[in-house]
Amino acid sequence: MLPESSKPLAQQCARVMFEAFRGYNRGFLAISRRARDRFIQRQWHEAQADTVERIELYDLSVQHAQQDLENLLGDQVQDVELWARAKTLHSEMIASLVDSEFNKTFFSSVTRRIFKTIGVDPRVEYLALDVTPLKNISKPVPTYRLQHRGSTRWLLDDLLSRYNFGIRYRNIDSSVRYVAKEVDAYWEMHHGDEKIVSIEAIQAVFYQGPRAYIVGRIDSTSASSPFVLALKNSDEGILVDAVLLSVQEASVLFSFTRWYFHVDLETVGDAIVFLRSILPSKPISELYTVMGRAKQGKTERYRNLEQHLSTSQDKFIVAPGEKGMVMAVFLLPSFDVVFKVIRDKFAPPKAMSRREVMQKYALVFKHDRAGRLVDAQEFRRLEFPVHRFDQAVLDELLNECGETCHVEGDNLILEHCYVERRMTPLNLYLKVADPEAKRRAVVDYGQAIRDLAASNIFPGDLLLKNFGVTRNGRVIFYDYDELCLITECKFRDLPRATSYEDEMRADAWFFVGDDDIFPEQFINFLGLDRQSREIFLDYHHDLLTADYWRNIQNRLKAGEMLEVVPYFRKPTTSMAAI
Repeated sequence: MLPESSKPLAQQCARVMFEAFRGYNRGFLAISRRARDRFIQRQWHEAQADTVERIELYDLSVQHAQQDLENLLGDQVQDVELWARAKTLHSEMIASLVDSEFNKTFFSSVTRRIFKTIGVDPRVEYLALDVTPLKNISKPVPTYRLQHRGSTRWLLDDLLSRYNFGIRYRNIDSSVRYVAKEVDAYWEMHHGDEKIVSIEAIQAVFYQGPRAYIVGRIDSTSASSPFVLALKNSDEGILVDAVLLSVQEASVLFSFTRWYFHVDLETVGDAIVFLRSILPSKPISELYTVMGRAKQGKTERYRNLEQHLSTSQDKFIVAPGEKGMVMAVFLLPSFDVVFKVIRDKFAPPKAMSRREVMQKYALVFKHDRAGRLVDAQEFRRLEFPVHRFDQAVLDELLNECGETCHVEGDNLILEHCYVERRMTPLNLYLKVADPEAKRRAVVDYGQAIRDLAASNIFPGDLLLKNFGVTRNGRVIFYDYDELCLITECKFRDLPRATSYEDEMRADAWFFVGDDDIFPEQFINFLGLDRQSREIFLDYHHDLLTADYWRNIQNRLKAGEMLEVVPYFRKPTTSMAAI
């Protein structure tokens, strides 16, 4: 029982938490609001820096709150009764707030650091099952809802006129004609004679990298589709670069492999409700993450996992595919994520340390993922019932990851792990794919390498097993232990042997530095069968030349922005018409 004399201190504690989150939220919005000016002024590198600053803001805010509370509470900083009272008071403070769930997540982030909690302690933190982000959403996100009155062109002209960037569109009439043509053709193809009733679009513009997006929905009496306009700020003004109308196209834009949007929204939850109306199968956790609320996305994923464990009976098993030398990977067959735990020791030739592996994952967290790097969420001190683990994965975790995994009572404790969306390993996919799906995957595998290069990422290990295939058929890289920046590599042409003896040697007869990379040798180690190898060479033979990589490297070092757009352009339609 908390003494009466300590209750004012609990009140102060709750107030510090409340104000700390308000400060964080103000900072988040201030950074997000810069995006409009970055787009108008074409400050692309500054926009990237803003994204990193906003990512780092959460941990900095939690750290400052922890320090303030330790100073306030002194020896009582780990007084459970005091914190239980503070939590009750905090709950009362935030009860009427639309974003109360974010406050709960922030509160728990601080207390987990203070108490170094294993699993969940409901006395001093909010249970994931109690954090339901969309619960308090009672009003819709502000939108423009325009009725279709016989002409799609008039409708879209009216819509575009409502988005004023302070700079001119490049030939607005042509832009409207292009968008109207795309919308009418798509709607007729998928919905026949059914008439469009309205278009509804979120008033706030979504910014991501050098693009701005108008995000909305097309409705009829019985059907709907996403409606997303990708805007580009060119030398001649703003133009409509693409129109995204299918669920698949919109899903790729809001993918777990993309960097975060910057949107001027007081609360994110109401926008998530709208996004779910156009992407009903997209996990809420991923929508929160791509909207920049990574911690809330993480909380939502954990909540989903806890709910799923309580309603399922299958066991965690070793993930299909080749055994990794750095990570032990396991999954629950009925859930759509994988868990990755760093091994205590790495098999040769892996020579990095645990710290170096964690630094690679931290790099990806703050780097533009360009649609080709999976979002890896870092979790600490998780606990699961031992009986939910297959013996093979339990033995692997306890014997090979003992520094991270141990059993306490009936629970397996994971001191540290990464959680990623589950994909089919590319090497397994190619074994069972039909010829056309196989061709597309091999071509996209090469494109994934190109896209990563454009974002200043060299995967390091290009083996097929380190790439996965999503439900949309996109190839994504997910093994980060040898990942590095293109600008830090040294791409060399393969020296030619000058004698028969040199040519016949099993090892290199020339000096090879630690950072030396010989692209000509890639094809020998990719693991492609004959047919896949031919496809790869047809489309991506230049990836096997040092000149290709040096050119990318030089452009990056010169400060050039090599953008990877998250959609397919139609140059014969869009670019010619505008």
